[in-house]
Amino acid sequence: MSELKVTPQTSLRLRLLIGTLFWIVVSIIAAGWGLGGLFRQHVTQQFHHELQTHLDQLTAHLALDAAGQPVLSQALSDPRLKRPYSGLYWQIDRIATDTAPAKAAVLRSRSLWDQTLRIPPDALADGAIHQHRTAGPEGATLGMLERSVQLDGVSLRLAVAADETLMIEPIERFNVALWLALGILGLGLALAALVQVFVGLAPLRKLQAALARVRDGEVQRLEGRFPKEIMPLVDDFNRVLAQNAEVVARARTQAGNLAHALKTPLSVLANAAAGKDDPLARQVLNQVDSARKQVDYHLARAQAAATARLPGARTPVATIIDGLVRTMRHIHAARDLELRVQPIPADLSFRGEAQDLQEMLGNLLDNACKWAARRVEIEVRMEQDQQQDRIVIQIDDDGIGIAAEQRQAVLQRGVRADQQAPGNGLGLAIVADLAALYDSQMTLTASELGGLCVSLSLPAAARTAR
Repeated sequence: MSELKVTPQTSLRLRLLIGTLFWIVVSIIAAGWGLGGLFRQHVTQQFHHELQTHLDQLTAHLALDAAGQPVLSQALSDPRLKRPYSGLYWQIDRIATDTAPAKAAVLRSRSLWDQTLRIPPDALADGAIHQHRTAGPEGATLGMLERSVQLDGVSLRLAVAADETLMIEPIERFNVALWLALGILGLGLALAALVQVFVGLAPLRKLQAALARVRDGEVQRLEGRFPKEIMPLVDDFNRVLAQNAEVVARARTQAGNLAHALKTPLSVLANAAAGKDDPLARQVLNQVDSARKQVDYHLARAQAAATARLPGARTPVATIIDGLVRTMRHIHAARDLELRVQPIPADLSFRGEAQDLQEMLGNLLDNACKWAARRVEIEVRMEQDQQQDRIVIQIDDDGIGIAAEQRQAVLQRGVRADQQAPGNGLGLAIVADLAALYDSQMTLTASELGGLCVSLSLPAAARTAR
């Protein structure tokens, strides 16, 4: 079976994580953009408010001396206006009138040193404030506010400017701190989402473990305490398991009843033909014996088909093999066979029904003992096939074996390797059919003992921890 690729469409955990992380990222970006914009707006307003405060101070302290020249009644309070190229400046220009020409920088702050502000030549209503951006000392970009005033018939333009880096630098520092804080917050939220998803889905992992215990045959139903959202699923699944077990039991009973109903008339026919030595009686006895074997074959196959997929089935291998070996030693006691069993771990179990394992191993051991000369060896080992534990049961005998070209044929129902020997060719076919019902296989090879080696690979139940 091909493995299912895990995608957001197939994984609930991925869907929850991707959805949560998406909205965390969207929220962080929106918060960063919104807070950054609000702070930028606040700093910009504060920048221009401060310029207007200085402009108001400049206007309030402006006067004319006796010669009609503008002077300040007192210096402005900000000490930066006295420090050269500090980034804060003011300047007063004379506006041209009919009686006097325009003159730039009739009065300016000490911070301008030997520079002057280039004020755009726009028309100003008396008292109106205009806002500009202009080049300043040392290549700086200045934000500027200007207004015009009239003092005793003299028109003056008052301008206050500040380096925009005084506004930009706080915004940049705030943005760095803001995105760092939001990044830490986002990581914390992502970690919280990750923990929440794993904690929230922990009951599903517990349910998966409980299902694995049922599948491996450790228990017959789902056990454990689950959240109330999952309990209806657990209860429904347990009801399905109970109904399945009931259906299997009913099928077994019906198969047994059918076998009994068939064997009774077969026994009557056999008894009627017994004691007679004529061709018809012998033919009846042969056909009755064949019919009995066919009934046994199909009964075993029907029972195995009903139980092969039954959850919770678990059968210790060592117990079954020990019982079968004792039986074979008793049946073939007259031949003095040596049945050697390699050590089998006590916790090694077949994931299936005990009677199916008995049916398969019983046929194989009986076949090996029937054809062995002196010795039969049984070895059980664990192997892993496609990430699944499997039990490999190997039975060797020192008999005449089966030719390579006949090995596949003897696995078919009714085919025998030796037509002279008694039997109806159902033993190996039964084993092969039962193994197929468990997604298993049986292989025939030449044995190192000189006869036939039969390897049966079966699904293993989970080994219990010691």
